[in-house]
Amino acid sequence: MKTYGVIMAGGGGTRFWPLSRQELPKQLLNLTGKDLMVNETIDRLEGNVEKEDIFIVTNVAQAELMLEATSGRVREDHILAEPAARNTAACVGYAAMEILTKYGDGIMCVLPSDHYIKKADVYKSVIADAVKIAEETEALVTIGIQPTFPSTGYGYIRHGEEKTGAGYYTVRHFVEKPNLQKAREYLLSGEYLWNSGMFIWKASVIMSYLEKLLPDVYECLQKIGAAMGTETERDVIQKIYPEIPKISIDYGIMERAEKVLVLEGDFGWSDVGSWDALEALYDKDEYGNITYGEQVHIDTHDCIIYAKNKLVTTIGLDNIVVVETEDAVLVCDKNRAQEVKKIVEALEDCNKRQYL
Repeated sequence: MKTYGVIMAGGGGTRFWPLSRQELPKQLLNLTGKDLMVNETIDRLEGNVEKEDIFIVTNVAQAELMLEATSGRVREDHILAEPAARNTAACVGYAAMEILTKYGDGIMCVLPSDHYIKKADVYKSVIADAVKIAEETEALVTIGIQPTFPSTGYGYIRHGEEKTGAGYYTVRHFVEKPNLQKAREYLLSGEYLWNSGMFIWKASVIMSYLEKLLPDVYECLQKIGAAMGTETERDVIQKIYPEIPKISIDYGIMERAEKVLVLEGDFGWSDVGSWDALEALYDKDEYGNITYGEQVHIDTHDCIIYAKNKLVTTIGLDNIVVVETEDAVLVCDKNRAQEVKKIVEALEDCNKRQYL
């Protein structure tokens, strides 16, 4: 059975403001110093998925930039542009319908576009194992990450007993982002993995779950599928897609599905979700700082300082994030880096959309 890569790349990356913007989100940025996040995601699939079998689901506002950024890596007709943001159940269902209608059934490797993976060879091996399990078991397979600290920024998966010789676990339940006390309990118990947001399954299997558990979403996807390959395809998508109910694949399917399995991935993973995540990407200096761009610092410790255009200087800072771009500056406590999206919400509320 053919294996397809489906890269979810429609998010706005609001926790990476002011560098990440609506038309140039995190997945289209080079945060590692190597390549754009989305291109690193594509390249990691080499050996697991043929380039011609990779799809990207993005939004209309980002589609042209995505085409340009991924030229030579992904076929133009495999850039699926959502006319409206309807969360991940719609995103996954759209890609599944595209594959089933135009190419027949296959294994979908559904991956976020903005993760950092340190050990690419181990990652490829885990993906290969997950594909094999999905092909043989008809299950929904996800990849969990062994926690290394009590994170309150990640969701968790509580696993059951390991299947002898197969290397995977059944899933007891999914847990939303916990408070610090709960996160510490999860870490100590040894029964929890971080939810990486990576999924592997047959296109036909996820579509059957959408039909059973999210019939309103499924009905819209069926209308879109009926128009695929016809002259009215784009018009139907423009009309129907905004009507799809907003719901995540985690909440709508994974938390309710009958057969979910989890593979443990130990490949140096970070979801690069907020500015403090740069600690997984860059080495610290002798004072514990992570810096990018032209800078001079005095008595500054354990900070993350990103300078894009101007010289940034500091005196006497500890545990602070500073980000400088052409039209905006962010300064925040590193422990509150997850809250940067509140700035984006505040900018919307006060009608300063030129900064979004």
